[in-house]
Amino acid sequence: MKNTVIKILRGVAIALLGLAVVMTLLGGIGTTCVAWNAEKYGPKYANFVPYKPVYQNLVYLSIAVAIVGGIVTYALLRREKWAYAGALVTLVGCLGAAGIQMYYTSTLKQVSFFRTPPTNMRLYIAALALLLFLLLKLPGVWNYADFNRPWKGPGSWTTPTGLSMLVAGVATLTTPIWAGPSHMLDGYNLVYVLDAPLLIGGWSMTLVGVGLLLAAGLRLSVQRTQADSLAVPTR
Repeated sequence: MKNTVIKILRGVAIALLGLAVVMTLLGGIGTTCVAWNAEKYGPKYANFVPYKPVYQNLVYLSIAVAIVGGIVTYALLRREKWAYAGALVTLVGCLGAAGIQMYYTSTLKQVSFFRTPPTNMRLYIAALALLLFLLLKLPGVWNYADFNRPWKGPGSWTTPTGLSMLVAGVATLTTPIWAGPSHMLDGYNLVYVLDAPLLIGGWSMTLVGVGLLLAAGLRLSVQRTQADSLAVPTR
């Protein structure tokens, strides 16, 4: 039972890492509007104009962290020895990029540090993922959750990968909903500027995630059938 719970936590941790990486990438791309065109969005964003270089650097930082995070997530699924440490560094980078942007945005908008959607969601997700990864390192837990051991079974890697892709895909597709309230200008949701890439990327990740989860379930069913067929009945 303990082993199963820890494996579930490991899968959730990897899924949250993938989601944090996607959110950081979306945050970096989404910030380009203010970073290069703040003066085009009227008085509401007038205070941002002198800080455009800061936001431009935040765009570069967020995208760089997301690219590294994608590599780390892939390495983590391949059980590379350095991947766990890489995941911690990536999540700290996600937290740093989000925290800096939240500070400037809250200061310029004169609102609470935590009332800066959608950047605050990036911070919360990365913080939760980092907490889970640190929890899995605790003595007695790491023996079951060791990310350096080879996968047991041909389909065991597909579950966390599929879960990560599915969660990231759904988050991407719903971006206009959870990011829209803070990106309204004269009644228009600025998130729809990126409508095409959000739809293409979101549906791609969602379908791949669902496919991997179905493949994992099918392989598990086949393995159980084979095990039952090989079992010798006792009298």
